[in-house]
Amino acid sequence: MRPESAIIVEPVARLIEELSKLPGIGPKTASRLTFFLLRAEEGQVQALAQALLAMKEQVHFCSRCFNITVAALCPICQDTNRDQSKICVVEEPLDVLAIERTAAYRGLYHVLHGHIAPLEGIYREHLKIDELLARVRSEPVDEVVLAMNPNTEGEATAFLLLRDLVPLGVRVTRPARGLPTGGDLEWADPETLGSAIHGRREL
Repeated sequence: MRPESAIIVEPVARLIEELSKLPGIGPKTASRLTFFLLRAEEGQVQALAQALLAMKEQVHFCSRCFNITVAALCPICQDTNRDQSKICVVEEPLDVLAIERTAAYRGLYHVLHGHIAPLEGIYREHLKIDELLARVRSEPVDEVVLAMNPNTEGEATAFLLLRDLVPLGVRVTRPARGLPTGGDLEWADPETLGSAIHGRREL
């Protein structure tokens, strides 16, 4: 038990503890957020609580690409004007948003929901890799863009996918190296990411 927990009432201490479990939120930030909410209008707090509950109740993963959606298919998969012959493979739904902001890509997506990381206990079977291969076999796909994050885990994941995709006879490309090594797609500015997508190379 932290020393300060003895002087903070239980509901406040509980919220601080729960907020501090969020990525990028340490104990100090969690405390600031908690006391902000404590001072906020009741309507604002209720709106936040309702938004959180609605997200958990209504949002799920697209049955085709595993992006987030409130329907069976996400808006991108439903869009018949998208190029059905191209699939851009990303690690997380946030990466889809990052690439869409560039307006440089008009194909489909496939979200793996992670990357290969044996030290973290994340292996092939934990990712949506088999589902991707099934799509390549059954859909009119001629190019797969491997837009993994340019770090060690992303490179390992891309290499594994390349090995599985080549026998299927599909063209495999990666975004050009306009992206910084070790960075994440979600933090790249639209111009840099757009240039990388336009300049993708075949593997």
